[in-house]
Amino acid sequence: MLDTLMRGSKMKTLAGRRIAVLATDGFELVELTIPAAALRLAGAKVDVVSIHPGRIRGMNLHEPGMKVRVDLTLDEADPSDYDGLLIPGGFINPDLLRQSAAARAFVRAFGESGKPIASLCHGPWILASAGLVNGRTLTSWPGLRDDLINAGGTWLNESVVHDRNWVTSRGPQDLKPFIAAMTQLFAGADMEKFPSSRATESAPPPYEPPRLVVDVMRWMPKPSLRTLVGVAAVAAVGIAIARQRSALESRV
Repeated sequence: MLDTLMRGSKMKTLAGRRIAVLATDGFELVELTIPAAALRLAGAKVDVVSIHPGRIRGMNLHEPGMKVRVDLTLDEADPSDYDGLLIPGGFINPDLLRQSAAARAFVRAFGESGKPIASLCHGPWILASAGLVNGRTLTSWPGLRDDLINAGGTWLNESVVHDRNWVTSRGPQDLKPFIAAMTQLFAGADMEKFPSSRATESAPPPYEPPRLVVDVMRWMPKPSLRTLVGVAAVAAVGIAIARQRSALESRV
């Protein structure tokens, strides 16, 4: 699959470049693993940076996928050590990251330094929460359009959008052009062929959600007993913590 996505792209070598991939549990599996593999194939050193150590769970839409090893936590990673930042999407991953002050600060450091940032799908959510979207032109999963416009950005319905040190794409359907643009961005190549900040108006909102996603969600199998037990266990722990916190607060 990776060979197919990279075939025909004119990529400069990334030897000696170090790229941070910011993600946590709930990332869309193909949006991390395939771009990271492409970067490594081009010679880059890639570190997965997360809010906790160990392994983080990937997702295929809403279905649990394989786990990926975390190289460094946000407490351990220094933005100054990296030449670029990749932020994959997924429905859950960026929502958790944007609630982390450390994650917002990590992303903001790249934005303030002008280092290249590549993101797709729901990943730009954290760009908005880090206060970086105002005055920028970008794309994302169509469902984020209003959020990014409200954050001061111009949203385009394009497979790849380049704005200065940013490259963004809409989702897994755009992986091939995204990988080519991301690699060229991190290599410092000419990006003029991609739609960019010359746009002055946002694209209109979508008329309906992606048919493929709707159909897949409709026909997904019921969760297994193991999944239901796991969800119940997590809920029970959450309830116990809430009750303990309430009890402590009542004593104060």
